[in-house]
Amino acid sequence: MHKALEMGGQQWHAPGGREVGCYRSANAKIGWTSTRILVVDDYALTRIGLRAILSADPGLELIAEATNGAQALALALSLQPDLVLMDIRTQGMDGLQTTRILKERSPRTAVLILSTVDDPELLIEAVKAGAAGYVLKAATEAEFRSAIWQALAGEFPVDRHLVRDVLRRIARERPPAHSIVNHMGLSPREHEVLELLALGHTNREIAERLIITQSTVKIHVEHILAKLGVSDRTQAAVMAIERGYITPGALHLSTNTTSSRDS
Repeated sequence: MHKALEMGGQQWHAPGGREVGCYRSANAKIGWTSTRILVVDDYALTRIGLRAILSADPGLELIAEATNGAQALALALSLQPDLVLMDIRTQGMDGLQTTRILKERSPRTAVLILSTVDDPELLIEAVKAGAAGYVLKAATEAEFRSAIWQALAGEFPVDRHLVRDVLRRIARERPPAHSIVNHMGLSPREHEVLELLALGHTNREIAERLIITQSTVKIHVEHILAKLGVSDRTQAAVMAIERGYITPGALHLSTNTTSSRDS
């Protein structure tokens, strides 16, 4: 069992009496609002590395660590972190299964999947499970911190062309249900933003297409995520696909249009 980052760190006991790490990091200051993060990995050296990365950013607060899926789920539901850094290969219940259950019970908690392999199939499964992103453990500290903040901003820290391919695959695999997006309280403008968001456009591109400011787009995206009850734009896109609001054909057209524009 690792020690808390600071003397006096509290320990939290999971159901059954097993002790797991739970503490307030050095970044936590009175009156300081920081992003609360749970780390899940059974490899001690990985957890040590993640502590170092998180402690170097005053906006990030490590509140707990878990070494397996069951611990992670218990801690996440108890502490309600803003973001979970989830090893894809956790002991017992793996990271994808843990993420799936967590997102069902706490949909506003973002999950960033950590993996040692760059596997498109695992990326697809991560998105299906509800992950906000997928990051390789071999990433640099700067890349890792950037991925964390992208996930917290509701974006997907993976190449957007790859994300679009993943969404197209999901659209093909999941026959759309009768559309109920119109019954979720979205305004006409929010519908427009959701469609462009699901097609993989950035806030800047959405702003240019709709002739509005990026700050206005950001507000619309925040409202969409809140109304759909999801933590990030990728899961909003998945929901739009599942509800039949975005079709595989639209995703295919968007990919071709973007490719032509980028060439």
